[in-house]
Amino acid sequence: MAVNAGSMASSSSSKYISPVKFPGTLFAISDGMTYGWTAPFIPYLISNGSHIHTDHDEAQWLESSLLFGSFCGLPATIILVDYVGRKKSLLLASFTVLIAWIAIAFGDSMIYIFIARFFKGMAGNMAFVAAPMYIAEIADQRIRGFLSSVIYIMMLFGCLIVYCVGPYLPYYTPCVIGVSVAALELLIFSFVPESPLYLVTKGKIEEARKSLQHFKPYLDVDKELKVITDELESQKEQKAKLTDLVTVASNRKAILIMTVLNAGQHLCAYSVILMNLHLILEAAGSIYMDSSIAAILFAALMLLAAAFASSQIDKYGRKALLIFSSVLTGVCLVAIAIYFHLKIIGVDVLAVSWIPIASVMVYAAVFKIGVGLVPIVITAEIFPTNLKTIGMTMSDAMFIIGGILAIQLYQWMVKFVGLYAAFYFFGSFAFFIAIFTILFVPETKGKSLEEIQSMLRGEKVI
Repeated sequence: MAVNAGSMASSSSSKYISPVKFPGTLFAISDGMTYGWTAPFIPYLISNGSHIHTDHDEAQWLESSLLFGSFCGLPATIILVDYVGRKKSLLLASFTVLIAWIAIAFGDSMIYIFIARFFKGMAGNMAFVAAPMYIAEIADQRIRGFLSSVIYIMMLFGCLIVYCVGPYLPYYTPCVIGVSVAALELLIFSFVPESPLYLVTKGKIEEARKSLQHFKPYLDVDKELKVITDELESQKEQKAKLTDLVTVASNRKAILIMTVLNAGQHLCAYSVILMNLHLILEAAGSIYMDSSIAAILFAALMLLAAAFASSQIDKYGRKALLIFSSVLTGVCLVAIAIYFHLKIIGVDVLAVSWIPIASVMVYAAVFKIGVGLVPIVITAEIFPTNLKTIGMTMSDAMFIIGGILAIQLYQWMVKFVGLYAAFYFFGSFAFFIAIFTILFVPETKGKSLEEIQSMLRGEKVI
């Protein structure tokens, strides 16, 4: 259960929380490495030089095993985030990832890698539910969007790392880096306080006071504690039921928005490109740039775009970034589809083989400016406080289901139709998101939780 921390912050305060003060930042690096790991390593594993015999079907399941693990981890996430806390959930996830990296490094058969990636998926799911809740409970609303986006910037940094080292260094190198990052996360953030709101819900008032002093030393701590306590008492009087998600109109709209936006990230080819970039670029047969170099540039551009968007999301707003991003994302994906379509029907595309490279580069920039960043911020804002835990978990489930659908559709279309068909589908969905955003998504920039709920009910908010 999370309270809009922005409503609890002093409006006159000029001091904010440093992103390095909360768990999740280093974990996101390791998670990004996990997500991007298949792109450079599937070509290696299916090659004759692989130290583990792997066929194409097994290689494809390396992608799905991560997402299935995420889905199966949902029940544990719901329990642990509320019962052991946001911070401990994140630390448990880091420990799980550390063990999984070790298993990948020393595993001598594919079964060890499948199991390791399955548990990595469970850990990633837990972290990416707990971290936004933790941020919402410690952050000033004026930088809430920025702080929520930091973990995604670090995730992309992790993806960049694995793209850089994967094609050029020994197989175990990313594992060593992953273990080191996870160990550093455990070492550093074991000493960071738990969310003050969570501590108050458990009756640990003195610990909550110390947590507030750590995160918000510029506030009147006693006054802040009273605000949190009063808010929680109010929530107890209005305890939510699970049925409220479907019986209350504003909650139904919130579910629709978070479903389309979270699943839509993957249905705009995000997971497909991150996990298969090297293979896609090799299939394009470009004469202009090696696929490994192009992948590094792709990850770097996506990282820079996410960093830019995170600094602008509280300036320009969520809705404008979503529309701009989804339209240009659709253009890039359709351009890739047309290229592969022309190639498969026998047109000589060698002279324009720069098109898929240019398209994925532009995609890297425009996708992360909006579609790849804004949904998690909006999702953390549109559910009422007494339904935030289940709302965030449901949004994570939609994100995972979208990923599974995207990967399975991609693999099926490539096998039975052609690579071009998958990108036509993903491009079309990007344009659908633009239309959906215009019609249904409210602008939540600078709005309090109460104002956002009023907007979802169709009430005018000045």
